[in-house]
Amino acid sequence: MPKDELLPLHQFGFREGHSTIQQCHRIVNHISDSLEEKKMCASVFLDFEQAFYKVWHQGLLYKLRKKLPDQIFLILNSYINDRYFQVKIENNLSQYYPVQAGVPQGSVLSPLLCLIFTADIPITDDILIANFAGDTATLSSDTNPNRASDKLQLHLTILQTWLEQWRVKVNNTKSTQITFTTNRIVCPQTTIYNTPISMKSEVTYLGLHLYQRLTWQAHIKAKCQHLNLRVKKYYWFIGRTSQLSVENKLLLYKTILKPMWTHGIELWGCSKPSNTKILQTFQSKTL
Repeated sequence: MPKDELLPLHQFGFREGHSTIQQCHRIVNHISDSLEEKKMCASVFLDFEQAFYKVWHQGLLYKLRKKLPDQIFLILNSYINDRYFQVKIENNLSQYYPVQAGVPQGSVLSPLLCLIFTADIPITDDILIANFAGDTATLSSDTNPNRASDKLQLHLTILQTWLEQWRVKVNNTKSTQITFTTNRIVCPQTTIYNTPISMKSEVTYLGLHLYQRLTWQAHIKAKCQHLNLRVKKYYWFIGRTSQLSVENKLLLYKTILKPMWTHGIELWGCSKPSNTKILQTFQSKTL
């Protein structure tokens, strides 16, 4: 079975033709459409706790048996089972214990197995789902803030049943609810596991800082702060007193610093000149 048939279209992690910025495009486009239509976009960004380390083996094998031919299933069954770990503290070694969860790290198969395990995550009508490995964004838009939250809460309730069934945990401290709107009104708070999800005016998703009004000032300021810290760290290497040639200094700038601020430029590049000027000033000063 082709990999594209194993995985849902909303899962963009570790897949050819499904880059990080393309997933960001999906989310930003949905939010932009909601704002243009005078709707309120209630959104929840969930973080699956240690997604790679806590994949339930029995559940994964159950799904692999349903989706893959018997020959491939037997190979993967052998690959996943009969693994053991041992703990060493100074010169003391523990006994061997069986590994009952998680996918082997460092293998090209591990990301695919993790994605297959979460491929059947529930979807509901009028809800946009965006997955990237263990990061899940759920967006609901409506002209009425209560209806937007109700649709979002319905999906979270269904999702909670799925999480309990497949022993997947959500990291509540890293999960955020945000209302994208041009009004001062925000959508009512939603819950998961009967715990209110923290409400904020800004969220970070796949390297982008998304503000509730979808302006890019917060994103650009955050990038500038990171850039200034990175410049201080490498100043001895690229500063005026460094003996490195100008050509090599420029190469370091293009390979270390430039990728930090150009990430997502397809989306925030059309921001107001007063915002982009901050990065232009940084670049001119650094060069």
